[in-house]
Amino acid sequence: MSQASGDNDDALVSFRDVSFRINGGLPIIDHLDLDVAQGETLVLLGESGCGKTTTLRLVNRLLTPTAGDVLVEGKATIEWDSIRLRRRTGYVIQDAGLFPHFSVAENVGLVPSLERWTPDRIQRRSRELLELVGLDPAQFANRYPRELSGGQRQRVGVARALAADPPLLLMDEPFGALDPLTRASLQKEFSEMKARLGKTVIFVTHDVREALMLASRIALMDRGKIVLLESPADFVKSANKLARAYLETLSEPPAVAGGL
Repeated sequence: MSQASGDNDDALVSFRDVSFRINGGLPIIDHLDLDVAQGETLVLLGESGCGKTTTLRLVNRLLTPTAGDVLVEGKATIEWDSIRLRRRTGYVIQDAGLFPHFSVAENVGLVPSLERWTPDRIQRRSRELLELVGLDPAQFANRYPRELSGGQRQRVGVARALAADPPLLLMDEPFGALDPLTRASLQKEFSEMKARLGKTVIFVTHDVREALMLASRIALMDRGKIVLLESPADFVKSANKLARAYLETLSEPPAVAGGL
């Protein structure tokens, strides 16, 4: 396993012997050491309960470590002002988490407005980002989330996360609730978009196909630890039993109801 650890000047995010547990229970994250380089897309892959979402939430201080330090831009998260840290970190979750009483444009412009950008600048940025994620501003800017499809809401969620031009994006299974065709389309578009933008991305998924498509490196997690950390090319060659189990799902025929 090629787990990056130790001091790394290129790292935007670093975990230094990080553990997290609740009320003295078993560790959800167990002595994690990891560097996430600027500009890379690190995918946290694993089954439900393995600790991948907890790892993500430690980055933007929705959670704080029980032991060790999480560093963002070289500074421990506990030393950041939590609001400032979160405004430096775009966050995308399943079903986008949009504010239902805000229009699409207002959702996208939320963080810039909190940063006290001028109204004209916010409007320009909102239009630019809606175009970037494939939504015509003239058609969508004044709509409300209830008037959008699931895929359209996810596009708005990505646009909102990018609005203040943060260096880091945290994405927690952002396409997991979508139908397969919409999901595949957004995966392809996101892959092309992130290459243009050069953002650092930490992306949570339990879908190995998605991990192989989007990752610079895949961190395979099991019971709070990273058990494999490889590029997609090396991941598919790995002898790790859990990795092999994931890869075998790619070649399995689909289940057919009633055995037909």
